[in-house]
This record gives sequence, structure tokens and C-alpha cells, in this order.
Amino acid sequence: MPAWLQWSLIVAGLIASALLVLFIVRQWRILRRARARERSQAAFHAQRRESIVDSLQVLAMAIEQDQVEYSEACLRIKGLLELVAPELLTQPPYQVFQDVHDQISHMPTHQARQDTDRKFVRKMDKERFAVEQQHADAIRRAATALRQHTF
Repeated sequence: MPAWLQWSLIVAGLIASALLVLFIVRQWRILRRARARERSQAAFHAQRRESIVDSLQVLAMAIEQDQVEYSEACLRIKGLLELVAPELLTQPPYQVFQDVHDQISHMPTHQARQDTDRKFVRKMDKERFAVEQQHADAIRRAATALRQHTF
């Protein structure tokens, strides 16, 4: 085999090796960034979950101390439980949050409530207070259970 062919093959092999090393380094960097991004997202989700659990605890304490209307607390708790433990909404004693939500979710809130006729709002409030009164004991029991629940 001629010397020039041997040198050409050696150079081609070195070039191929260098390209493979560059490819491996690039893939390694991409993988390292992806893992860092995953760790960051996992930390964010863990912090968000912890924040939601803290909110649930605060709402449960507010119910126990009669610092919040039961209907409003049920709506908020139902929404938060859907994010961290949706299976609880079908289990006693927590299902009362879902039940109250289902009974009052058709009522206007926020700006829609302000834009609604006052007579209709009073009628809805009367209905909402009746639902609260009907489920008051179950809501308090569920709030106590929620406050003691470990997520």
C-alpha cells in the first residue's frame, strides 16, 4: 500500500474520531442541560405542591375558626384538592367539598355577580346560605380531617 494512501486513511480516521468526539460532547451537554431543567421543574412542582398544601391547611383552619364563608372555602378547597389529591373529593369526609361545589357552582361570582340584578343576587345568596347551613357540620368535620391529613 502506498504511503500517501496510508497517510490519507490515518487523516480520515483522525477526522472521523474528532467528529465523533465533538458529537459526543455536544450530546453530553444537551443531556446535562435536560437533567438540570428536569431538576428545576421538579423543584418548582414540589414547591408549588407545598404551597397548595399550605393553602389547604389555612383554609381548613379558617373554616374551623369561622373566619370564612363555608361556600367560598368549599369552592377554593375543591379547586386546590383537584391539583394535589383529586381522589379525596370522592371519599368521605372530603366529598362534601365536591357536593357543595356542585350545588353552588352555577352562581355568579366576581364581576358577574356585580353585574347581576340585586334581587337575583339576594336569591342566590339565600340559596347559598341554605346550602352552607345544610352541610355545615360535614364541612367542619371535613376541614378538621383535611387539616390533619398528610399529603
